[in-house]
Amino acid sequence: MKIKIVTLFPEMFQGFLSESIIKRAIDKGNVEFEIIDFRKYSHDKHHHVDDTPYGGGAGMVLRCDILDECIEDIKTPKSHIALMSPQGVQYNQAMANRLAKEEELILVCGHYEGFDERVRGYVDEEISMGDFVLTGGEIPAMAISDSVTRLLDGAIREESYEDDSFYNGLLEYPQYTRPQVYKGVEVPFVLQNGDHAKIKTWRLKESLRKTYLRRPDLLKNRTLTKEEAKLLAEVKDELNNN
Repeated sequence: MKIKIVTLFPEMFQGFLSESIIKRAIDKGNVEFEIIDFRKYSHDKHHHVDDTPYGGGAGMVLRCDILDECIEDIKTPKSHIALMSPQGVQYNQAMANRLAKEEELILVCGHYEGFDERVRGYVDEEISMGDFVLTGGEIPAMAISDSVTRLLDGAIREESYEDDSFYNGLLEYPQYTRPQVYKGVEVPFVLQNGDHAKIKTWRLKESLRKTYLRRPDLLKNRTLTKEEAKLLAEVKDELNNN
């Protein structure tokens, strides 16, 4: 996969691309990044990319002609173009799974007071991180790049993300490591006895418990298997009896 990020602040990505899973994925050839400073597409000597809004108002608006020239220059027939925008569809794991199947992503980062409305005609979708506003689109672009890269074949072991929160529509089960007992709290016995069938059932039940308590909305549209329905009923009984 190739990920192209269009930004006014390319230096923000230096640390992001040189650490942890992202760097290893780049080194292994799982993903290639290209950071594009769209200021270079400006034609005036001061490299302006924004202007005052028609009708008045505070702040500056990114110009559509400069962004259009940039996108036209870097896109290919394989490109899927996403605009980082608080007005976009809220990002989730299902979107990460979908984007990970693309051959090339172009992530367009905004800044200042936003984009000229015509920019929306140059992209395939708009993506939001949630109901809040950031200074620019660079952090959302990093979040999307990270969530997509870790799903690529060979980036990490498949079992490392299959049990992640949201990957299967549920929150992840509790995890423990040494010491076995700390400040009077012991690791659940089921995780110590080596019975993998029981461990699997316990993890599913605890995943359902966490989801029911913290994100019940995730269960509303979920079609439960017979095992999940049985375990969730047990969870509810336990909570009602406590």
